[in-house]
Amino acid sequence: MASSAWGLLALYLVILLVLAWPIGKFLAALCNERVPRWMQRVEAPFYKLAGTRPERSMHWRTYAFALLAFNAIGALVVYGLQRLQGWLPLNPAGMGAVSPDSAFNTAISFVSNTNWQGYAGESTMSYLTQMLGLTVQNFVSGATGIAVAFALVRGFAARRTDGKGFVGNFWADVTRVTLWVLVPLSFVLALLLAGQGVIQNFDTYKEVATLETTAFQQPKNGPDGQPLKDEKGQPVMEDATTKTQTLAMGPVASQEAIKMLGTNGGGFFNANSAHPYENPTAFSNLLEMIAIFLIPAALCFTFGSVVGDMRQGWAILAAMTVMFVVAVVVITPAEQLGNPLFGPLGVDQISSALQSGGNMEGKEVRFGIDASSLFAVITTAASCGAVNAMHDSLTPLGGMVPMVLMQLGEVVFGGVGTGLYSMLIFAILAVFIAGLMIGRTPEYLGKKIEVYEMKLTSIAILVTPILVLAGTAVAVVADAGKAGIANPGAHGFSEILYALTSAGNNNGSAFAGLSANTPFYNALLAVAMWFGRFGVIVPVLAIAGALAAKKRLPVTSGTMPTHGPLFVTLLIGTVLLVGLLNYVPSLALGPIVEHLMLWAK
Repeated sequence: MASSAWGLLALYLVILLVLAWPIGKFLAALCNERVPRWMQRVEAPFYKLAGTRPERSMHWRTYAFALLAFNAIGALVVYGLQRLQGWLPLNPAGMGAVSPDSAFNTAISFVSNTNWQGYAGESTMSYLTQMLGLTVQNFVSGATGIAVAFALVRGFAARRTDGKGFVGNFWADVTRVTLWVLVPLSFVLALLLAGQGVIQNFDTYKEVATLETTAFQQPKNGPDGQPLKDEKGQPVMEDATTKTQTLAMGPVASQEAIKMLGTNGGGFFNANSAHPYENPTAFSNLLEMIAIFLIPAALCFTFGSVVGDMRQGWAILAAMTVMFVVAVVVITPAEQLGNPLFGPLGVDQISSALQSGGNMEGKEVRFGIDASSLFAVITTAASCGAVNAMHDSLTPLGGMVPMVLMQLGEVVFGGVGTGLYSMLIFAILAVFIAGLMIGRTPEYLGKKIEVYEMKLTSIAILVTPILVLAGTAVAVVADAGKAGIANPGAHGFSEILYALTSAGNNNGSAFAGLSANTPFYNALLAVAMWFGRFGVIVPVLAIAGALAAKKRLPVTSGTMPTHGPLFVTLLIGTVLLVGLLNYVPSLALGPIVEHLMLWAK
């Protein structure tokens, strides 16, 4: 990597750690239910509306039922808003109703914190749908993930227990995280982004004159005004020109802030964070990258604080950081190396004062390869899905890095809450494997890991690989699945694998060469998103309840340390071996063979 890439990575990590520490300590206070009296008075109306008392802890089954019901209702609301938006206010562009299959996919997508988008936001969604539907779900889906992390951490931290598996109050957790963490941070970030040029308005779309005439093709209409078709049933196209361009407006900054802080992804515009109205400057790009990792990193400190041993939090953070840095070190040189097919054509791909060099296809010049590669790693490591470059245009090895980061199970920082509880699931598996090797009953943080916990851990780890691989198999066999492939061969397979990987692991980014806004893919990906989210959350909550029902054992000379370099290495090895081995054959059929074919020519 170039020195500029190392400098950007170092700057990013330093700022991230400095900001994450105080936020992590504040989240620990919320997790421990140490809320000042004035905050309780503000919260009280919300609890009254929900019909709950925040001091009453829930059994894990009750907690899970409340979570599922809350998210199911959210999905219905988002679906209804999309279907009715043509008759609702705040729709200056006159957007009509979204199709049933697309509305269903989008509702599941935003409720599950995936934010997969098979549509162009500026030409599909009204301002009301963007704000009341999508932005609201950005807040509550992020809060849901943090609430689950709180429940699992409480399970580990519980010292004295009545054996009933109480893990906290879901309504109190979601309310507090939203009110005291997500809303204030989003407000500050939205102001900073607006200061950089991210738009925030309710204006109608602007029709502006362009400096040059734009030539394009459009369907040709017959005398009756209907589009003409040729003998194959394809529309007949005709040449046309225009000297105007329509610029989409809208409340972007407010959605952009929570989209990043809640690791939601998605975008107000189809170009996402590559659009100058969403991400106009190098500084706004840095702000957005920091926002993605901010809460996931902070939750590592929360974990250490709540369990009473900050070394445990540092160990989890160290494992995440090592894998993150390795991913950056792989993708950046792959993109800087460029495309070998350009060399024989006399194309200069060497970086210089006059050009960026390397593989600049699909990248913004204002960000370059260093910032684009770092953003690609951050957004897929954190299950965010926001992009400032076209992932479909990455080199084969460069594109494999985001895919692998998702396939690891969103544990490299991961989403808000999901990253921590997913990594703790792998930590449970790591101590179980270590216990088998030394012939001792495995335990983690004083809690014995027994048959019940290991069954649930296996379910939580295997849910997403089953969804991803089975879904990919269906898509490459079904005619409707193959119809969406624009690039046949290894890259077309990679596009399908990436889509199912993104949906099953609740990321939302895409190799956009796949035409996925069809009834087949909208239904298939929605199933993967729903069960990829809640098929993991329910076993995690069951583990939290089981741990909370157990007494915390004292540390003895025979207890395996879980805070040093040895445990960090064991944890990373477990993530790579168990989390990634499921996908090696599919990776060999996609990006690996594509890389070998590209460099063999």
